[in-house]
Amino acid sequence: MRQGPLAGRYPAVASMVVFALVPYLALSGALGPITPIIAERLHMSLQTMSLGSGMANAAYAVGTVLAVQFAQLLPQRRMMVVYASVLFVASIATAAAADPAMFIVGHVLQGLCTSLLLISAAPPLFLGFPASRLRTTAMIMNMCIFGAVALGPLIGGIQASADNWRPLFWVVAGISATALLLSLLTFEDAPPADPTAPRDPLAIVLAAVGAGAAFFGASELLTHPFLDTITIVPLLGGLATIVTLIINQSLRSRPLLTIRPMLTSTIPVAGIVVALFAAAASVSATELSAGMLATRYSPLHVGLLYLPEFAGAVATALALGVVLRHRTLQYLPLAGMGALAAGIIVFRLQLPPSQALTLIGSGLTGIGVGATVAPALFVAGFSLPSANLQRVFAIVELMRAVAAFIIAPVFAHFAATVGTGRYGGTGIALWIGAGLAIAGALIAVLLYVLGGARPQAPDIPLFLTGEAPAWPSPPLLAAVRRRMVTTPTTEEPARS
Repeated sequence: MRQGPLAGRYPAVASMVVFALVPYLALSGALGPITPIIAERLHMSLQTMSLGSGMANAAYAVGTVLAVQFAQLLPQRRMMVVYASVLFVASIATAAAADPAMFIVGHVLQGLCTSLLLISAAPPLFLGFPASRLRTTAMIMNMCIFGAVALGPLIGGIQASADNWRPLFWVVAGISATALLLSLLTFEDAPPADPTAPRDPLAIVLAAVGAGAAFFGASELLTHPFLDTITIVPLLGGLATIVTLIINQSLRSRPLLTIRPMLTSTIPVAGIVVALFAAAASVSATELSAGMLATRYSPLHVGLLYLPEFAGAVATALALGVVLRHRTLQYLPLAGMGALAAGIIVFRLQLPPSQALTLIGSGLTGIGVGATVAPALFVAGFSLPSANLQRVFAIVELMRAVAAFIIAPVFAHFAATVGTGRYGGTGIALWIGAGLAIAGALIAVLLYVLGGARPQAPDIPLFLTGEAPAWPSPPLLAAVRRRMVTTPTTEEPARS
């Protein structure tokens, strides 16, 4: 088997994953302050920029499904080199864009390739090394998924203060080049995961149509009312198509995505609920509060006020490493939801929030998201055999992307059009965000109670063998169903 000079070396493989995932995820958090600059320099409207960002997020969501199909049928490491190559070319095209079309196409390809790399590169990092490395991998993934996003406001603020946007995108291109180089140096010509796996173009089409329509409708909220045909029809139609995808995959005998085992088991469902509610509440809260502060402070000042969010991400990444082998891993997302709700409430105490409240709120939000999304992914993943890890990543990231990047524009539109006074709508939207965090935690606890699940330490060595999950997860609502089963009445023997 052909190998690169750094194949099998953990530091190099882990670095490749970091350099592959960070560029787009950091950009998603950094675009806000520099969006007006990009729009002005490339002569496009803010609505066009919103549409481009929406389609890039849609491509990220679709890539999670596409990556699973490719991994089953095509040599996985060769495809990773292809993904990294396209990401590099797309990053150069975006940085050198001379017109809106070139910028948007490049940015959409960045979103697509990032999710392709996430689903294809992350599971081998988890499963291809000894159990002793798993703790470090968990911390790295937590920082990649959320830490990069948390740094986005500061990165965008630094670039906006220079009244330019291209240097940031050229830095992203350089990082993408490093990811491509590392993918070649760590190359191992691994075969397809399952060449006999069914081809499922319907699942890919449903994901593409659903995500594309839903994100298109959400992006149009910048300049159109919520009930306009151009917004409400694609938004609701796209969400309905994604639900159709989930139902389709649940009913198929040989599905592309392992939906049924996840949605019929207590612990994975609880993990997905936490990830969805946390993503929806956190992104909306950050964007709403930052939008209020943008009218009072410079972009760099605002970015510095949100620096505690990154500190929270670092702290929770370390916490995840500490609890990964203990039953407290299943309590971490619950604690995170409490911190997230508290952070949003701190933002809501004063509109716009003071600098002190912003520092406290962003720190709590960082702890909240860092302790929910990635840990919930582990909670769900440990509940199924490790052979399903790629599919688990794909399902959770697809749903998380839809929740985070569609709810945020809806909340922003709601904040701008509802309520009385300058910040009346924003205050209502923040209360809703806090309610989502609390509701997500309560639903997860209720699912555990109704399913009869009990937190326990994961059996990681058993999980890595692929023979069984890291812990047993009772069927959904198992405790309720046990109580509903009545003991058959023994008939009295007939008398002679």
